Amino acid sequence: MTQGVRASWPRYFMDIAYLVSERSTCLRRRVGAVAVLDRRILATGYNGAPSGVPHCLEVGCLRAQLGIPSGQRHEICRGIHAEQNVIIQAAVHGISLRGADLFCTTYPCFICAKMLINCGVKHIWVSENYPDELSKAMLAEAGVEVFHLPKGEDVARPLGESSSDEQARGGTEDEKEGGGA
Repeated sequence: MTQGVRASWPRYFMDIAYLVSERSTCLRRRVGAVAVLDRRILATGYNGAPSGVPHCLEVGCLRAQLGIPSGQRHEICRGIHAEQNVIIQAAVHGISLRGADLFCTTYPCFICAKMLINCGVKHIWVSENYPDELSKAMLAEAGVEVFHLPKGEDVARPLGESSSDEQARGGTEDEKEGGGA
């Protein structure tokens, strides 16, 4: 980024999600998430074991020990997903996520997608994809818009849209200004 050029709002919040992910204690994938409403951070979360329980960094990965592939049997894990921790932190502090945007380093799994829908999250911004077609279908069915914002980039596009489509339309005014967050 050149001096004097400001990051877009979506990039700003996605960069924060990546910073949050640095607290992760997962041995397989570090994930960070940030809930935002009216350009204000409501809550953050990263994936890791519950408070007071030994982390995977200390005792190893249960999923790896059992040979469970990525994207399967989410319930067999010591860790709580970053999106779940955002919801928990908001609840603990009495903060509603209704109407919020979620910036997450990785696409939410099916379990997290259902929770985010019920919290009233309206937009999800992701940097990295995750192979969970059920999640994608449910979010679309619920009308939750998902945007792809690659790490370090300023312009997002609706997930599934090719970059040539994005270039042809030049991005939306909200994307250019960073609206929605």
